[in-house]
Amino acid sequence: MKAIAITRKLPLDHPECFVELDLPDPVPGPRDLLVKVKAVAVNPVDYKVRQMRAESDTAPKILGWDAAGVVEAVGNEVSLFRPGDEVFYAGDITRPGSNAELQLVDERIAAKKPETLGFPEAAALPLTAITAWECLFDRIGLTAGDLDHGKDKALLILSGAGGVGSIGIQLATTLTGYTVVATASRPESIAWCQEMGAHRVINHRGDWPAELKQLGFPHADAIACFADTTGHWKAMADAIVPQGTITAIVESPTVPDIGLLKPKSATFAWEFMFTRPMFQTPDMIEQHKLLKEVAALVDAGRIRTTMRENGGLLTPGSLAAAHRDLEAGSMIGKRVLETSW
Repeated sequence: MKAIAITRKLPLDHPECFVELDLPDPVPGPRDLLVKVKAVAVNPVDYKVRQMRAESDTAPKILGWDAAGVVEAVGNEVSLFRPGDEVFYAGDITRPGSNAELQLVDERIAAKKPETLGFPEAAALPLTAITAWECLFDRIGLTAGDLDHGKDKALLILSGAGGVGSIGIQLATTLTGYTVVATASRPESIAWCQEMGAHRVINHRGDWPAELKQLGFPHADAIACFADTTGHWKAMADAIVPQGTITAIVESPTVPDIGLLKPKSATFAWEFMFTRPMFQTPDMIEQHKLLKEVAALVDAGRIRTTMRENGGLLTPGSLAAAHRDLEAGSMIGKRVLETSW
């Protein structure tokens, strides 16, 4: 199979940072789908894994954990899919990624893609949808579909214009009764949050707890932090309601002072969407179920793809450009690349 991989730790402007290789076709395990990849989306986890590569490591590594494609073959214990099914998934960070012609993915973390979306539009959703869903409904503990719970309460989404924020806003406004307050700092990112359905938008670069109070919310009843956990930590501790919950997805270079949450008996929970597949947890199938629900919401017209840019064909050059823009921290929504193999 064809694949685009890293073989050495090189800067993005190096012509061999990413290289196209011919590699053996993967063979499905008992619960695996062998997927012909049609489109992929890029995420911060891609460049973080690339940056963490050891200088001495020369084994080819395929990045990319967001894809849509067609099932080519299935393992002998697969029961949810059959060859020919069109699927979307984020995969498992401990296995080869989606920047390849073929990829293996456990059936329990994949779902049939939305029928109303093409492969590029579908590929934009899985990783961020899983992350946002687990943040809202597993970590914070909101109830999906309960539109009465949360009325007169505020859910704060920090970094609403990013990939996770874009779908998180939609899930929260569609499936809960909370007033969704998103943060953004540029005219284009503010407009995007509003397009995604945020009820209010405030500026995370300023005194956002004060802005929250000006909106009539002395505290946030729940906070989903999708950027700069360290930078927002004190403000989140100040803003969270007593006995409220904060969840975050971005690694903190220093250990947050959890003691700031003690006076309020507030809860803090990390979210990492790869936990279930990494540890083969007994509830792994929940990712299949939630992606299935996301597809149903899309097909019913209740939520939409977060693809903002189709970056063209997946090549070493287009992949390097996507990593560069992700690292700059200015990308709105999701960028998708299509395969030509």
